[in-house]
Amino acid sequence: MKLALDDEGHVGGMIQYMPIEHAFAEGRHLYFINCIWVHGHQKGRGNFQKKGMGTALLQAAEDDAKALGAKGIAAWGVPLPFWMKAAWFKKQGYLKVDQQGFLGEVLLWKPFTEDAIPPQWVRPKKQPERFPGKVTVTAFCNGWCPAQNMVFERAKRAAAELGDKVEFRAIDTLPRETFMEWGIADALFVDGKQVRTGPPPSYQKIKRVIAKRAKKIQDR
Repeated sequence: MKLALDDEGHVGGMIQYMPIEHAFAEGRHLYFINCIWVHGHQKGRGNFQKKGMGTALLQAAEDDAKALGAKGIAAWGVPLPFWMKAAWFKKQGYLKVDQQGFLGEVLLWKPFTEDAIPPQWVRPKKQPERFPGKVTVTAFCNGWCPAQNMVFERAKRAAAELGDKVEFRAIDTLPRETFMEWGIADALFVDGKQVRTGPPPSYQKIKRVIAKRAKKIQDR
């Protein structure tokens, strides 16, 4: 991980990357960008966007990956104007190689050498099971993304507050073998239906989704 500082030494952004063998995509001799973020709100730390921090962070990660012997670097992005925008990576010279998922997550990469092999997404391999007579809430979490960690904790708390009408199942996908078993890194399912988690839904919204499903089961 690298941090971006302004002229006064204030942290305005960060980039998190790792060998792709430890990430939620498949590839060889590549690094993978899990997250790049520059604070964009006036409240709190202030707005650091539109000052070149993101570009500088990306360049620093690419330089580091090259120095570590990588043949290229990959990243993920979404086609919607939220965060980790695929369009921004394309402006930085990244190429789309794959796409999948609830939000249509795009897998992009920038090869450093001619013999670099493009990465690919790991496809979902199975769906969460459902417990008869209860709402089954299944939360997948690998711990890398703070936003998805919030979703996990909110879903866990909502399920607990709704009591014995809900069965909560947590699946830790940080171990590579668990992730490869499911093909799912971070996700939330309510009775087998995936809930949109980007941007992270509020605790109240997650609780409403679960409670609505619980009422349907009760009314049967």
